[in-house]
Amino acid sequence: MPLPRATRRAVLGAALASPFIRPAHSQGLTPIRFILDWKAQGPHAWYYLAQSRGYFREAGLDVTIDQGEGSAAAVTRVMSGAYDAGFGDINAVIQNAAQRPGEQPVMVYLVYNRAPYAIIARADGPIRALKDLEGRQLGAPAGSATARMFPALAARNGVDGTKVRMAAIAPNLVEQMLVQGQVDAVAQFSGTSYMNFVGMGKDPEKDFRWFFYSDMGLDQYSNGVLVSQALLKNKPEAVRGLTAAINRAIHEVAKDPDAGIAELKRVEPLTDTAIEKQRLLYMLRAQMTTPETGTLGLGDLNDKRLEGAIETVVKTYELPRTPGVREVFLRDFLPPREARLLPVAG
Repeated sequence: MPLPRATRRAVLGAALASPFIRPAHSQGLTPIRFILDWKAQGPHAWYYLAQSRGYFREAGLDVTIDQGEGSAAAVTRVMSGAYDAGFGDINAVIQNAAQRPGEQPVMVYLVYNRAPYAIIARADGPIRALKDLEGRQLGAPAGSATARMFPALAARNGVDGTKVRMAAIAPNLVEQMLVQGQVDAVAQFSGTSYMNFVGMGKDPEKDFRWFFYSDMGLDQYSNGVLVSQALLKNKPEAVRGLTAAINRAIHEVAKDPDAGIAELKRVEPLTDTAIEKQRLLYMLRAQMTTPETGTLGLGDLNDKRLEGAIETVVKTYELPRTPGVREVFLRDFLPPREARLLPVAG
């Protein structure tokens, strides 16, 4: 029996109001499940801004953004099929391309041109040189790209990595456990720990020792936007739209960081806006604005430099094969160079 007209109107109104019903504007759009590398922080602001300002929608995409638990873990989640795309570590892509060719995600837009990997120790602790890690405990989240690349750092600097005890730490406890002396050092993204120390009332420069991978012989690339093999093959225009929308949002946030932080605050109401703005600017200046991005534009990379990075990863992990550049990174979907030249961060 048909429902009375008034009842049908009520049911329809309830359905439209329900958060579990997709709004009409998403019909016909390509759904993309996107995972971040970490909990929502300042350097993630552009993804949320692209979403709220409709840049994804204009590109024909319906993007759902989830927070992550590590740069290497993000690669694994995309590779498993749980996500279509994400923000993850290129070195983890290299490892998977060597071990399971044809299944690995592929990076299509490099964000961190200079890797932010660092080993951090207390200034009043026993770690005064990298060699001092032998016989000590190094903490890191389970999905940490910094920890994943530690064997390469150790080998390059004459450290016996087998003598370093690795301890898995919950992402929200990394800096706390170091400060409390529960681990001797941590492997972490520099921008993450630096600003977390500031938030804890510590002086990052005076209270800690920093061992930056980039200063100790590892010229690696780091995080960027990566996509699954399925999305790459079945929806190439969606990949092109994704990179264009993210590139547009990065430039908007670089010109107006406060707008990006406002979006972050909307997503995470407990966000410390002052800290996250500093973290955002730190990553823009230290990891994203380099001589190379000044020449190539953000998103692209130097093939020779990537070949060297691939060789480092293959040698360190004794991988069964050496992937080619295009198995790891494709520039085919990048916006024009002129659209990728970063403005000076405010």
